[in-house]
Amino acid sequence: MFAEIIVDVLSSEVDRVFDYNIPLVLADLQVGDRVLVPFGNRKIEGYVISIKETTDVPEDKIKSIVSKLDDKPLIKPELIELAKYMKSNLYLRLLDGVRLAVPTQVRSGVKDKFERIISLNLDMVDEYLSNLSKRNKNAPLVIEYVRQYGKVDYTTLAKRFTNQTINKMIESGVLKEVKNKVRRLASENAERSVCELTKLQLKAVAEIEKSKDKPIVLFGVTGSGKTEVYMRVIEDALKDGKTALMLVPEISLTPQMVRVFNKRFGADVAVLHSALSVGEKHDEWFRIFNGEAKIVVGARSAIFAPLENIGVIIIDEEHDGSYLSDSNPRYQTHDIAEFRAKYNACPLVLGSATPAIETFYKTETKEYNRVEMPIRVNQKPMPKIEIVDMCNEFRLGNSSMLSGNLLEKLDETIKANNQAILFINRRGFSSYLMCKECSYIPKCTECDASLVYHKQDGVLKCHFCGKKFRVLTKCPDCGSDSIKLGATGTQQVVEILEDKFPGVKIFRLDNDSVTSKDAYSKILGEFGKTKPSILVGTQMVTKGHDFPSVSLVGIIDADISLFNYSYKASETTFSLMTQVSGRAGRSEAEGRVVLQTYVPKNPVYLTCANYDYLKFYDKEINLRETTKFPPFARLIRVLLTSVDEELVKNATHSLIMKLKKFRQQYGKDFFFLEAMKSPVNKIKNKHRFQIVMRFEKSIADSVLCELYSILDELRNSKLSVFVENNPQSLS
Repeated sequence: MFAEIIVDVLSSEVDRVFDYNIPLVLADLQVGDRVLVPFGNRKIEGYVISIKETTDVPEDKIKSIVSKLDDKPLIKPELIELAKYMKSNLYLRLLDGVRLAVPTQVRSGVKDKFERIISLNLDMVDEYLSNLSKRNKNAPLVIEYVRQYGKVDYTTLAKRFTNQTINKMIESGVLKEVKNKVRRLASENAERSVCELTKLQLKAVAEIEKSKDKPIVLFGVTGSGKTEVYMRVIEDALKDGKTALMLVPEISLTPQMVRVFNKRFGADVAVLHSALSVGEKHDEWFRIFNGEAKIVVGARSAIFAPLENIGVIIIDEEHDGSYLSDSNPRYQTHDIAEFRAKYNACPLVLGSATPAIETFYKTETKEYNRVEMPIRVNQKPMPKIEIVDMCNEFRLGNSSMLSGNLLEKLDETIKANNQAILFINRRGFSSYLMCKECSYIPKCTECDASLVYHKQDGVLKCHFCGKKFRVLTKCPDCGSDSIKLGATGTQQVVEILEDKFPGVKIFRLDNDSVTSKDAYSKILGEFGKTKPSILVGTQMVTKGHDFPSVSLVGIIDADISLFNYSYKASETTFSLMTQVSGRAGRSEAEGRVVLQTYVPKNPVYLTCANYDYLKFYDKEINLRETTKFPPFARLIRVLLTSVDEELVKNATHSLIMKLKKFRQQYGKDFFFLEAMKSPVNKIKNKHRFQIVMRFEKSIADSVLCELYSILDELRNSKLSVFVENNPQSLS
């Protein structure tokens, strides 16, 4: 018998299966096993992809597997099929899929954690004490201590009496030791309370549970009770002996969702996201793998959880851009979710108040099902959105980032002992520094990006690679000390508010303030308990939060996302504005929203002010159809990167020459083909060039098949090549 094995070498040049002989001692080898195999002049790890009876490899060339590395296969059959799908459809290496299925924390050999519990062997105490040397004064004290408490943790005992003393007493038999496996990530006890669902929620549950043939979009306004629908569907899946997968868009939202799920499902819930410690991720992964956890809650990477017999997959806030992995390996979570839903013949739920245009279009064309929840559970109206023209504010002499209207409403909110959330999608104090004399702007030495000023830390920071630099006091080009600040960030907003509202607690929530695993929960926990108070933050504050006392939301610069380098800019802006507006007025206090913009008559804001997603969708889908952008075409970005600029430039030129044949081959079905430097043309010292193409969906399979073949010839150890389908951004 022979095994097809993918070796754990992350190189495009060896991204294929190799045949190995299965020795008799490994007759029990299974698909998914991790093995040690000879490869060249060394021994490396590999994974069994399939087992077969014959091979085309000459007998004198084929090598034998050395050993199995685990008691049972680490990769479930479903995830092996998924890795193959990702290779053929998403232009990823087979090993990329395998590594996503078996993360580093599992492959690196992290051990289980145990607690050592010490108790007395009462039958031996008298004999032990009678034979004890008088110089050993600690042992009687240890015995008395353990007798008093019954069972004692080894670490506690050793700190009090030394490891040497305790170990000798265990060896003598007078102390007994029991090792208990410990879960590093504790869960709360389930309350098992069941909420009474509204008629709309019950209808949604019924529609979801019968939608097994195609994905279903849960189109519900903020506060409509989508989370309770998710939990009821999951509860029903568990009753049928199945498992469930629940995804949230950002790591920062995971703790909040986990708390909600823990209260309902307790230890059945496992958590997977990249902010877990190595030990925590190891424990959670194996709880899922061994069937101890039935529900997985996590961010994007949780879609690869080793669940079996999945009964439902849920993607909450499905429109969110974080579901697209824009670094290697690059994939869209929705694609993986659809594969797994089909494999398990289970419902795939895509929940959102503002579904992605492509997603909603699929409900209009009946490719997806749709169920709507148009009103809030508590029957409260959506907060009124007031649009403020910041150009007019400037004409009136207000050069501050905060309009008179917003300051007035903040004052009213504080006097009413309520809370406010201010949203600005730019962290740091200022987006850049600039010399007023010669217009010099400091940039990162490793990335083609201006440095962001972080006043609190006293540094300039690159938001691409994280490198820090000293703040400018003089221009290095002309020597001038006239340095101007760029656009306002969260830190500067906090400073302004502290000056305007002394004594009022101001909280900041962004990637700079969330510096530890628990920081996010602590900040929100403190904000929730503090009245009056103001929370200033980036996208982290826009979704998933339910604070009853938040009566005001201020959107400081709505235009940041509107003029982004993306065909999805309007869609992203509408979603962000709608999501953050929905944080206000969720309880007794009436909700109000102040939206500050320099283009108040932009159609995006006019539809947003009325929460009119359908009107926005109609305008946007007509524009996409006219301009031939997704969902009416396929947009492909090929990104080439290398530390050698000439190499990547020449490779891009060579590739564009080969791809120009598509224009002749497909005629009017191929609309656009262009090669250029990436807008951010260097990150971490790697030069970036890109080729963007746009063509009819009807020819997508043919184009991509040819494209992947051409790229296979181009890839090498010094050049990285990535393919993005319908990218969120071209930067």
